[in-house]
Formats: sequence, C-alpha cells, structure tokens
Amino acid sequence: MPVLSVLDLSPVVEGGDAARALSESARLAQTAEQAGYRRFWLAEHHNMPGIASAATAVAIGHVAGKTRTIRVGAGGIMLPNHAPLMVAEAFGTLAALYPDRIDLGLGRAPGTDGPTARALRRYFDGADRFPQDVLELQGYLAPAVEGQRVAAWPGQGSNVPLWLLGSSLFSAELAAQLGLPFAFASHFAPELLLQALRTYREGFRPSAALAEPYAMAVINVFAADTTAEARRLATSMQMAFANVVRGTPGRLKPPVDDITAVLNDAERAAVASRLTYAAIGDGETVGRSLRDFQALTGVEEIMVTGMIHDVEARLRSLEITADAGR
Repeated sequence: MPVLSVLDLSPVVEGGDAARALSESARLAQTAEQAGYRRFWLAEHHNMPGIASAATAVAIGHVAGKTRTIRVGAGGIMLPNHAPLMVAEAFGTLAALYPDRIDLGLGRAPGTDGPTARALRRYFDGADRFPQDVLELQGYLAPAVEGQRVAAWPGQGSNVPLWLLGSSLFSAELAAQLGLPFAFASHFAPELLLQALRTYREGFRPSAALAEPYAMAVINVFAADTTAEARRLATSMQMAFANVVRGTPGRLKPPVDDITAVLNDAERAAVASRLTYAAIGDGETVGRSLRDFQALTGVEEIMVTGMIHDVEARLRSLEITADAGR
C-alpha cells in the first residue's frame, strides 16, 4: 500500500459555522497525525458557503499550530488568483513558524465560479501566466541570487516544496517539464486521471527538486464499522456534489437513508460520475478499494478525502482507513 495523506475542505455543516468547521479540521488533522498519515492539505475555494478554507494560508497556520509532526499544506493555492510574491511571503512565513512541515500545491483553476473569479481581480489575466508564475514563485522560495532586486522576506531560501495539481493534462505536462511532484484531482474530475499520470511519467525531466516522477491521486473515502453505515455517510457528499451541479452550493447536509428520495436520476448519474474513484464501506472493503486504486494508477501516494457531516464519523473514517491501509 502506498503512503496515505488527507485532503480536507473544512466543510461547514448545516447548523454549524466557519469557526466550528476550522476547529473540526484541526481535530481531523490531529487524528490523521496520530494514525500515521503523511500530510494534511486544505484547499482554496471561494463563494462556497459550505467550505471554510478560502483563506487557505490562514487555515494551514491554524492546523499546523494544533499538530506537531504531520506535513500541512495547500491542495491547493489557485496561483492565478494571487501575486507569486505574496504567496511566497505567506508560505515563507508558515515555513518559518513550522519548519520542514509545509507543502505548497499549486492549481491553475480559479476555485470558484466566473463572477467570483472576476471579483478576485487577478484570475483571468493570471491563468495564461501560470507557467511563468510558477517559475517566479520558485525563484522567490529559492536562495537569493546576486543582483536580485525583489525578494520574499520571509520566504527566500525556504525551499517550500512545490507540487502541481490538476484535473486535466495541462499541469501534468508542466509538472513533468519542471520536474515537480504531481497530484491529480480524481476525487471530483476522474475522467483524465490515467492519461494525466501517463503524460506526467513519460514526459518527466529530473530537476533539483525531484530525481524521479512522484505522483499522487485523490480518492473519496467513506469508511465506517459497517458498509451500510458508510454508504449512508456518503449521501452527504452526494448531495453536496448535486448542489454544485445545480449551481446552488450550500452547507453540508446530514446523511439520508435513501438518496433516491432527494436526487433524481440525472443528478444521481452526475454524482456517480464524480465518484468514479471512491472507497465506501467497512475496513475490509475500503482496504480492497485502496489497493485496487493503487494497482490501477501506480501512484506513490494516495490522498483521501470525504465530506462527512458528523465530525465523530469523520474521525472514525480516518482511523478505519489508516488501519485498512497498513
């Protein structure tokens, strides 16, 4: 079994708020640390009432401060939304506070809808500059060179590890060209997973950062003591995906006993497509699904995610998954 890590969206549940969501994310990270997961990442999304990690660097600092050893990072920062210098300063600060524990995953999408991307001011100009911005950011995190007029303080010389994230072939090609680790968002965009991994591995060029390709893929995991309970827990994320498809994202709903009572046939089909790669069941079932996923993809690391309404059930899911992966 490959290394396991965690992706968290800091879900805001119905009846809860952002303060509760961020507190629960810290508890989740503490459980992940105790269970032996390698890293805990938070994702940048905007205009999403059910996600509390929009200010991702701030959320990372909160989680890193509540843990001791697990790597904490961004999965990811949507770089076109930000000036590379400011990203370097933010993550240089995190690296100064939590040495050798911070990761910086970079995405090219806006992490939101069109009107919100326009409200962010920078995205539509920045998306076309993504490769150049990655190189600029690398320069700010590397040791300063003679004659460099602009430096990131803190940040310069921190060498915060960069990852490229993607749901298409673009970032796979760029990660290969730059010799960076690559993570694929197969938890919501599964269609190009295998092609992207092949593109990354075949085009990889060794770099100072990485001698050989290193790939990670994300899978939805809902683990419980019984498969029936795991399937019930997964209905919260099914409803969340359906709301995104409808264009009406909201807070995470409690699970339901019968998903057919709340989603129609077309919505269930759309949700099933997004959940192509999912491990849902008891420990034995989840362990088998993870082994099958690793055999299919050949990735060096699997990142698990899964928005579960009840925090105790989320913690239990992580524990069962860790045991299943041993």
